Amino acid sequence: MTYYKEHSKVWVSVDVIIFGFDEDKLKILIGRRQMDPGRGEWSLYGGFVNDHEGIDDAAGRVLQELTGMRKIYMRQVGAYGAVDRDPGERVISIAYYALINVRDYDEALRREHGVEWVDINKIPELYSDHNKMVGDALKKMRQKIRVEPISFRLLPPLFTLTQLQHLYEAVMGEDVDKRNFRKRIKEMDFIEKTELIDKASSKRGAALYRFNRRAYNEDPNFKL
Repeated sequence: MTYYKEHSKVWVSVDVIIFGFDEDKLKILIGRRQMDPGRGEWSLYGGFVNDHEGIDDAAGRVLQELTGMRKIYMRQVGAYGAVDRDPGERVISIAYYALINVRDYDEALRREHGVEWVDINKIPELYSDHNKMVGDALKKMRQKIRVEPISFRLLPPLFTLTQLQHLYEAVMGEDVDKRNFRKRIKEMDFIEKTELIDKASSKRGAALYRFNRRAYNEDPNFKL
């Protein structure tokens, strides 16, 4: 038996905003659209939800296709369903944002998909409502970074406090007081100082730190 025949059908897609941090800049992955309508326009990477696939599964599949990576931090941004958002068909899109370490992303795979890392402050006009998706994702990430240590998803396993500060400034879009920031960071037991030194950043070298997830799980009062 077929149900709901009296109702119109719509297409459901997912779009993924992939954030990365490189050269002290917050960046996202975008590429030229490879299909009509909008062929050649700058766009986020996405795809349609398959018949036997949940929306989270579809987003995970699209993310893995693009990056070749599994177990990536990913959160839903929201649904976008304006009647005229897609000139081809009536398409409702569910947007997600994901965080990856740029250095973990295979350059050959990036070139294969024809995508580029673009500074969050220099994003061109994107297809349909993709600029709004990016803006909404950035707002959600800014809210989340204050109460959950998601910034470590964008950093290498070992990092300097300067790198961490620059990342936080890039995400929040504002400068922070270096002394107060470092004081707050050093009060967090789950950010561990190691015995290793990064000699590439300065002549004296800078101490390298790492994120201790076990210690974080024991600290329910985290707030940056």
